[in-house]
Amino acid sequence: MATKLTTLNNLEIAVLEPRGSLIGGEETDELKAKAKDLVEQGNKKLVLDLGSITYMNSSGIGALVGIHSMYQKVSGKISLCNVAKGVQNVFVITSSRVFSM
Repeated sequence: MATKLTTLNNLEIAVLEPRGSLIGGEETDELKAKAKDLVEQGNKKLVLDLGSITYMNSSGIGALVGIHSMYQKVSGKISLCNVAKGVQNVFVITSSRVFSM
């Protein structure tokens, strides 16, 4: 997976676009590492564009919750967009209501 990073307004808003599956492993570690780098650079507004995610399991949910926690610690905000129906179902099944979509 290659996670694309887009920044708007000189890093005020960052957009991460992971691709493929979020099931734990390299792809999930890459996403968490990029989010951590953004927080360390002072970013407080992150949009996760999940339009290219084809599958996500509980490890993927765990990664998103971890990223959410990172941003909460710095009084930041995270939003999800382009969440496919199949991925939305994972949120419903796991009762994950942490994110705004």
